Amino acid sequence: MLMAVFHFSELLTGEAGDFTIRSALQADVQFLRKVSKTSGSTAPIEQYLHQTCFIGSQLTSTVFTVGTIAVLPFYTLMVLAPKSELTKKSMESSIPYVVLSILYAYLLYLSWTPETVRLIFASKYLLPELAGIAKMFSSEMTLASAWIHLLVVDLFAARHIFQDGLKNQIETRHSVSFCLFFCPIGILTHVITKSMTKPARKEGHGL
Repeated sequence: MLMAVFHFSELLTGEAGDFTIRSALQADVQFLRKVSKTSGSTAPIEQYLHQTCFIGSQLTSTVFTVGTIAVLPFYTLMVLAPKSELTKKSMESSIPYVVLSILYAYLLYLSWTPETVRLIFASKYLLPELAGIAKMFSSEMTLASAWIHLLVVDLFAARHIFQDGLKNQIETRHSVSFCLFFCPIGILTHVITKSMTKPARKEGHGL
């Protein structure tokens, strides 16, 4: 019960959740308090707190898992079957980016609070500060939205590397693999691979 009350208080005070959702929750709690006073029992509030915390956590976990699983087939195709027509057509499609962007926008909407802008532009120069960003990402919903954001950007970078490799006949499977969790390293390895194979390609054309 204490954990549920603590998490729920975050929703109501702005440390987590969406402003619209918090307003609705506050109205519900006020109604339940009236019911509790009438019935002389706190059971309705306790039940509501547990249900609300469970639904929010379950939603975040589900979207997080769906987003992660959704990108795996594309990485698998690029690594295991880079020259397949199915892989080429799949990586030309914009559907995965649209779906992931919708998921991201939905989580961003749920996690946005009036305090979000203040945390992002916390310094006097209107620049982010590490402490403010850390506080903002203390919410599971915000953290999940950031994860979906990374999945979209990483997959987009992996697709660019993959298509550049096809165009210039460069090995990209190692770089694409890095992009799944360590995207900057994947980009770096592709640049290195491309620079190292450039002399060989010139010699091949010369022959």
